[in-house]
Amino acid sequence: MSSRRRASPTALPLAQILFSQGFGTRRHCAALIDHGLVRVEGQTVDDGDALFETAGLQFEVQGKTWPFHEQALILLNKPAGYECSRKPRHHPGVLSLLPEPLRQREVQPVGRLDEDTTGLLLLTDDGQLLHQLASPKHHVPKVYHARCKHPLTENDLQALRDGVLLHEDDPRLADKPARAEAAELLPDGQLQLTLTEGRYHQVKRMVAAVGNRVEALHRAAYGALWLPEDLAPGQWRWLEGGLATIKGEGKT
Repeated sequence: MSSRRRASPTALPLAQILFSQGFGTRRHCAALIDHGLVRVEGQTVDDGDALFETAGLQFEVQGKTWPFHEQALILLNKPAGYECSRKPRHHPGVLSLLPEPLRQREVQPVGRLDEDTTGLLLLTDDGQLLHQLASPKHHVPKVYHARCKHPLTENDLQALRDGVLLHEDDPRLADKPARAEAAELLPDGQLQLTLTEGRYHQVKRMVAAVGNRVEALHRAAYGALWLPEDLAPGQWRWLEGGLATIKGEGKT
């Protein structure tokens, strides 16, 4: 098979497509094609220069189906015991949970979850999206579920909503209270906390400020995205739509 359809100005050579999707060096991608290990629409393609439209393209590499994504956006259910770092020091990195092509694309976590924190983690190789989500002007809400050592009272919840002062190394934050957009108890007694800031260890420090301690922490939502019930710890899936999807303006 030489090409899927008539070439157009937006079509790309198959070898370049594989390279852009993280399947190794250009030479390695060419070798995969030469050895008959790449299929498009069920047919083996042995010509690395064969042109294909990338919109909606799916291809197989060594029997594994891959969708083309110009930019990768991944939703991962992070288990405990993994570091959100490309160079983990004490525990495995979350990138080890992803297939090699995504690691080759150098996706990186959007923000960080502590090693012992579980739940929804986004990863992307889209530098612009990373910058947008780091910008305070977007105020993307994040929902956490925390199991605390002691039962929380309504006074505790109101203090979290009103704001508590945290010990800060940054003098710009020293007199700025950390506030929860929402703080409530779930039926099982866990604290559900919604934050729009991203201070260091913020949930744990806010709970400590009201005289309690977080014993387990889980991120349930990021923006409009809630962790799917059918996504087991350590599993991941593609997301479409970038910032619009995260803010609830698109579809996953």
